[in-house]
Amino acid sequence: MRFLLAAINAKYIHSNLAIYSLRAFAEAAGHPVELAEYTINHQKEEILRDIYIRKPDVIGFSCYIWNLRFVEELTEEFHQIMPDVPLWLGGPEVSWNPEERLLQMPQITGIMVGEGEETMAELSGWYADRIETGTDSAGKTLQDIAGLCIRDGMGNPVRTGIRPVLSMDRLVFPYRNLSDYENRIIYYESSRGCPFSCSYCLSSVEKKLRFRSLSLVFQELDFFLKGKAAQVKFVDRTFNCRHEHAWEIWKYIHEHDNGITNFHFEISADLLKEEDIELFSRMRPGLIQLETGVQTTNPDTLRAIGRTMDIENVAVNTEKVRNLHNIHQHLDLIAGLPHEGLESFSKSFDDVYAMKPDQLQLGFLKVLHGTRMEKEAENYGLVYRKRPVYEVLSTRWLSFEDVLVLKNVEETVEDYYNSGQFTMTLSWVMKYYSSPFRFFREFGDFLRRNGYRSANQNRIGKYMALRIFLQEHFPKEQSGLMDELLTFDFCLREKLNRVPEFVSDQSPWKKQIADFFAQEIKEGRWFGEEAVKSSYRQLRGRCQPLVFRNNIEKLYFCNKKDRKETQNGDTMQKELWLALFDYDRRDALNHNAEVIWIPFTEQEEACEK
Repeated sequence: MRFLLAAINAKYIHSNLAIYSLRAFAEAAGHPVELAEYTINHQKEEILRDIYIRKPDVIGFSCYIWNLRFVEELTEEFHQIMPDVPLWLGGPEVSWNPEERLLQMPQITGIMVGEGEETMAELSGWYADRIETGTDSAGKTLQDIAGLCIRDGMGNPVRTGIRPVLSMDRLVFPYRNLSDYENRIIYYESSRGCPFSCSYCLSSVEKKLRFRSLSLVFQELDFFLKGKAAQVKFVDRTFNCRHEHAWEIWKYIHEHDNGITNFHFEISADLLKEEDIELFSRMRPGLIQLETGVQTTNPDTLRAIGRTMDIENVAVNTEKVRNLHNIHQHLDLIAGLPHEGLESFSKSFDDVYAMKPDQLQLGFLKVLHGTRMEKEAENYGLVYRKRPVYEVLSTRWLSFEDVLVLKNVEETVEDYYNSGQFTMTLSWVMKYYSSPFRFFREFGDFLRRNGYRSANQNRIGKYMALRIFLQEHFPKEQSGLMDELLTFDFCLREKLNRVPEFVSDQSPWKKQIADFFAQEIKEGRWFGEEAVKSSYRQLRGRCQPLVFRNNIEKLYFCNKKDRKETQNGDTMQKELWLALFDYDRRDALNHNAEVIWIPFTEQEEACEK
């Protein structure tokens, strides 16, 4: 008997933990299950063909807001090709209203409701008995399997009973061979449920918070660490809601660090303790990354959505983590929440921007079925898409025009802040703007008004767009500084194989730069033994040398942890500096080149003579 579990993921790099866990539990019960993963970018014809040639006896689809419409169309077409193959659905997007879903989708045999591990084991066993032995498992019917929604003899949807939630220690570890997940994110859970009651979240509906025993968690972490997985993302809803559990896992990861694997955690930053920060301080840069859903800093909004969060503690703790310079921090905001109009949201944005996260995610409220937010939608004047992804269109406080403004800001933030490619330029620009939100709104309007949104811009194109905007909004005498800031940001990531027009002419210093590299190979003053052992071509190939005039080095060190240091202890009063962008030495968090600053006044004078 071939029971196929299929997942339609949002992107190739994602993997589907749900179907892995279902398979592991079913196979532990002696019922083999086959898996198939696709993405929403696949052509349906390709997926239909692949499923057809596998010749499954039963198929189950994992359903989420991003793939339900895709699954609806796919199952409808597949049912026409192989009408005798039972089609099952499961997952959060069909568990809340399975009766309605069955009425809408006559091609579907039934729906697995809620957690599916035990249900899948029983269902696959039931089909195995019927298909392989021709019996009904001692008279057992589908109605005897709890956790299903099926049709009765009259074709009406009925539930077969509520299945109790599973102990986390009964879960079977879902992974086998890490080579199957090369270049993909691996997802892992050490707990299920959430202690909080946020009105927009499905996790608030299920209150049974459960944790996996640490002894089992440690064994499974060893599998990832020994296999040198690139990234493991914990899907625990609020990872540090039980401090002892979180701290022990962080401690274990630190003590068994393999120098490669990165672990991602969704946390409440306000719950971090001093001992957590101290432990973080000893971690390898890039070992962990932290994500916090701030969502809003409006106290009325926080009360309305039932969110418990101390915003001041969030700011304090994110600053402590940021000052460690070894952990990537990701902060989230949600637009469209109750009591939050455009003005209030702009303040929330500015508050979170001031926390200087590595990424600031601007998301939009999704009114999920089964949540308290859905029940209160009319009170809030919530207008939202009636089909997945159920995203907000307007509220009593936020018009659709405001939503469009925020969409433009979101795109601009993604391209120019979250990319990490304009750090120095944005840091300088913000000194002249009373509100970061105002800058991203004005710049986003400029991009859309001038057609930059519709163009398929390359990296240089994005720099040129920002340059034109700055030239329109700042005095002409600052253009030299602005060009050098853009040049610096550009070179932090890559060499100037193609020289943009904002890069100043470097030809006056060509000979002096060549002399510098020749001297460096002899003395190794700045690069040490690596330079002495290198050829001129090797050393020159790993670096991008650029001469700067406008005190860029001062702005650079203002953004660094240790502002006092230059490589030779100079007091940084010189106006001309040679910056060497070393691409063999990159920052573990942002992948920027290491920058070596060398006073270059003497070379300038020699050139002028």
